[in-house]
Amino acid sequence: MLRRALSTLVASTVIAGCATTRVSFPNATPDKPLTVPAWEERPEGAGPFPAVVLLHGCHGVSESNHEWSRWFRDQGYVALVVDSWSPRGVGKTCDPSLPDIPNTERFDDAVGALRYLHRKPYVDRAHIGVIGWSNGGVFAIAVVNGPSLERARRRGVVLPEPGFRASVGVYPGGCYSLVEELVTRPLLVLLGDADDWTAPGPCVAMVEAMRRRGADATIVLYPQAYHYFDVIGQPRAYLPEVANHNKPNECCGATVAFDAGAFADARRRVAEFFGYHLRAR
Repeated sequence: MLRRALSTLVASTVIAGCATTRVSFPNATPDKPLTVPAWEERPEGAGPFPAVVLLHGCHGVSESNHEWSRWFRDQGYVALVVDSWSPRGVGKTCDPSLPDIPNTERFDDAVGALRYLHRKPYVDRAHIGVIGWSNGGVFAIAVVNGPSLERARRRGVVLPEPGFRASVGVYPGGCYSLVEELVTRPLLVLLGDADDWTAPGPCVAMVEAMRRRGADATIVLYPQAYHYFDVIGQPRAYLPEVANHNKPNECCGATVAFDAGAFADARRRVAEFFGYHLRAR
């Protein structure tokens, strides 16, 4: 069952990326930048186009990430899928026995991706957004989170102006770590209310707390939807070997499943959200 479940999640990025352009860029880590590979999708024409940075989950860059990037391209965005795992020798796994990389590293990858896009004449640097899934979702939030940006500045990492204009977190991990913090740009969070990998409670608490402090933040819970509700073709399955913060006594295990209704609504909401915040008006 696990092998079947993962077949959709970790489909070959060589096959998925054949219509894309392979690129790379230095991340923003001071004094020792890492070269980070990425895949770029670009609409036809001279631009400048709005752009979106895509941050993968703990399974690494998947066919689902590439499918989203092609959809963004067709919507008129430059889409940049960032691969944080390959240059660090991390496999496509959520194995709890593997050491975590420092949180600053994925943050620095996202900043490097923004710098890369700023150098492209076909990108509208004033209208760049970010979207992340699961493990990548918390970093999509962090790069628009005021305290996270201040912590980065103290270690020499400064987001180039005007920064990311809007952020989407799809079943983002780590909401519990941001409950007392505050995003400074619009945020949309999407997850299933049956998700047992990204527990809805902390994400609801995070968004509600941020809204009370004046943030433009919205959360949508999809009834009876699980993690990977947007991974087309993903059968419902239980992944017993993946690390799960919500199960400290058991260590591991989470349910995943595609949900056609949740996926369609998520696509609609993302199109409207980025359309409003990233299109020049």
